[in-house]
Amino acid sequence: MTGSHLLVNLSFLLAQPTGLSVYASNVFPHLKPLKPTLLTSQLVAEFPCQTVPNNLTPAQGSRGHFNRLVWTQFQLPELYRQLKGSLLFSPIPEAPLWADCRTVVMVHDLIPLRFPNWKSPLTSYCKFYLPLVLGQAEHILCNSQATADDVVDYFQIPASKITAIALGYDREHFQPGQDNLAPRKKPYFLFVGRHDPHKNVGRLIQAFARFVQNTNSQDIELILAGPTDRRYTPKLMALATELGVGTEVHCLDYVSYDQLRQLYRQAIALVFPSLWEGFGFPVLEAMACGTAVITSSVSSLPEVGGDAVLLVDPYSIKEIYQAMEQVWKDRRLCQQLQQQSLARAREFSWEKTGHLTREVLAKYL
Repeated sequence: MTGSHLLVNLSFLLAQPTGLSVYASNVFPHLKPLKPTLLTSQLVAEFPCQTVPNNLTPAQGSRGHFNRLVWTQFQLPELYRQLKGSLLFSPIPEAPLWADCRTVVMVHDLIPLRFPNWKSPLTSYCKFYLPLVLGQAEHILCNSQATADDVVDYFQIPASKITAIALGYDREHFQPGQDNLAPRKKPYFLFVGRHDPHKNVGRLIQAFARFVQNTNSQDIELILAGPTDRRYTPKLMALATELGVGTEVHCLDYVSYDQLRQLYRQAIALVFPSLWEGFGFPVLEAMACGTAVITSSVSSLPEVGGDAVLLVDPYSIKEIYQAMEQVWKDRRLCQQLQQQSLARAREFSWEKTGHLTREVLAKYL
């Protein structure tokens, strides 16, 4: 690596990380042995930093994304030359096109292609821009083998050019224990995530309604923790009302970090029947709290849950309902899942993610 110089593109990073920023914020500290320069609008202690504009983040909405793409195409190549870069690592799949920049990029999922919405710029982004970025990259990282397989299938990228590296979680925060916050009065099943159609909340509500009807358990609730969406949430709540469980299904919208941990710890089970996930943080976080998990048998979710979760066909309302009934009625099964979840979660860490990422980058420096 004599004379090599790694640049890490953190232009999209928010002061309070959410989403993709969580990955980047937890990985770049482990790259320190490679002596990188961070391209960021925020100074980071113990790292050399090159200041970039502060209007390139999701905080600026669509304008921020547009600004960043323009900056990436026209200003970033010049920075690469000025800083004598030999490799650019981007924790999101963005890089200058048709420029003399060697790149390694991270792909988190191809959900906009698997469930296309041509009104959304994300679908066009993935169909037209992403294959160009991936085609010119020296190497591609993915957060799961499922995502790596999608990159091969959708873009005909050779599998030898891709490394799947599982993500980690906040081990200090997500662990078993008691919270000081007041507990909810009724037992509940928990879903964590947005209300987008591919999250499959509609079938979850139908399964919950069947659970309530067949077990005569009106005292049990379904908690939907995650941002509401005016496009989808009203329809989901109308469905719950139509099925007779309108008073048992609750949308919490914004949930603080401490509240989220408490919700995991006290839930009967996390029910996460998503139709597709690049990784699936809620499954890992719930397992780390010692919570039983019911999740989908597709995409990356079996990679995360392993044998520690109940896997269901996310298109089968019957399978989702039956798994909920199993966990509720079979206390021995529930305790077994809780114990296995803790053991499974210990296999994941940001240290491991960072170390494996550093090994890949070192090969291309």
